[in-house]
Amino acid sequence: MNKLKIGWAGLGNMGSPMALNLIKAGYELIVYNRNREKEKELLLAGATSAADLPNLAAEADIVFTMLADDAAVKSVYNEQDGLLAGAQAGKLLIDMSTVAPETSRYLSKLCADKAVAFLEAPVSGSVQPAREGKLIILAAGAVQDFEKAKPLLDSLGKLTLHLGVAGSGSSAKVAINYLLAINVQALAETVLFAERNGISNADMLTIINEGACGNGIIKLKTPAILANNFPPAFALKYIVKDLKLAKGAGLDSALSNPLLSTFEAAAADGLGDEDLMAVIKYLRN
Repeated sequence: MNKLKIGWAGLGNMGSPMALNLIKAGYELIVYNRNREKEKELLLAGATSAADLPNLAAEADIVFTMLADDAAVKSVYNEQDGLLAGAQAGKLLIDMSTVAPETSRYLSKLCADKAVAFLEAPVSGSVQPAREGKLIILAAGAVQDFEKAKPLLDSLGKLTLHLGVAGSGSSAKVAINYLLAINVQALAETVLFAERNGISNADMLTIINEGACGNGIIKLKTPAILANNFPPAFALKYIVKDLKLAKGAGLDSALSNPLLSTFEAAAADGLGDEDLMAVIKYLRN
């Protein structure tokens, strides 16, 4: 067992398998989730449960957060009843959520004001890479904090990068998710165009995947398109959130605005909790 005691807040579709990988790597884990039911899998695997967020920060040497959005992260870090109410000087807090670059800079300053170290480390990858420990981790913050955290981050991903000061990791994350959204909508439009001209989905996807236009995300989404079933590896509502974050960070390119409009409309059409590839259902209609 590694001597470090690790805290984890946020046990959703991504957070739970990531936290479990830390247990598998030999770390002692203490967890906290607002919905206590979501702690059960980790407790069965050997984790313990914190009474509250200040207790989590006080008990653990390093605390990870993996939360849904900027508001949730700010709430968890707050100084009244959040992590910063219990974190002593010298503790390291690591946020792995996808948030605006400005939010990461805000958290960094908030922590620095209390002499608490902060690292942002959003991830590129969805639920299956999270389970397999094959995420790409986009870390940013002080070099010494990155070096301290790197063995833990290496337990969660296949590649860990240090990208600079706080905000850099979030900038890289919203950039790669913009490319993800382009790929998914382009794939949907291509398959539907071929379909309307008498080409089966199976044939068109074979043409794409066997040629130069094929890529990892297209291969990953092929079975869902063929089955017309879109369980959420990455929910469509979250790509809407991330495209808005990119827009807020200055993205205003020719493709970005209609792309956001399409995914917003798909979410409004009731597809927000399905995988982002469900945009094909919206476009088909």
